[in-house]
Amino acid sequence: MSGSLARRLAVVVVLVLVLAGAGAATTTDGRTLVVEDAETGETLLSTPVSEGTLVALEYTHSVEKTRVLDAYAVDGTNLTMTRMEFESYGAGLPARANVTVENGTFVFDPDGTYEELYVKPGRIAGHELHVGSETYDLVALSDARSVRLTVERRSALARALSFGATRL
Repeated sequence: MSGSLARRLAVVVVLVLVLAGAGAATTTDGRTLVVEDAETGETLLSTPVSEGTLVALEYTHSVEKTRVLDAYAVDGTNLTMTRMEFESYGAGLPARANVTVENGTFVFDPDGTYEELYVKPGRIAGHELHVGSETYDLVALSDARSVRLTVERRSALARALSFGATRL
C-alpha cells in the first residue's frame, strides 16, 4: 500500500471515529443503561439514556394473569421508581399502599431509588423492558435467565465504539 493511500485511509478512520463520537455525544449525556446476565456478567443490552429517561418493566402477574408495570426514571446513575400500575391485587402487589384508580387500573407512586435492579424474566410472564420509546423482549434477550440492570457513565469514546453494537 502506498504511503499516500495509507495516510488517506488513516484520515478516513479517524474521521469516522470522530463523527461517531460526536453522534453519540449528541444523543446522550454519557449514561448508558446496561442489562447483563446476573450470573456471568455478560452484557446483553447497552443503550444510551439521559436524565429522566423512562425505564419500565412490564409483565403478566404469575397468579392473577393481569398486567403489571413498574416504571423508573434515570436519576444520575440510579433508577428511581416513579409509578406502579396493576390491574388486580395479588401476591407481591401493594395491598396497603395509597393506591388510586385510573381507567380501571390501580396506580401508585412508590418510594425507592436503586443503583441496580435484578429481574428474573419469565416465559409465562413475558417480561418486556421499555427504555424511552424502545421496547425489548427481556425473555428473549436473556433466555429467561436473571438479569441485572444498571445505569453507567461511559466516556464518549466508549459510547462511540459501542453505540448500537451491543444491542444483541
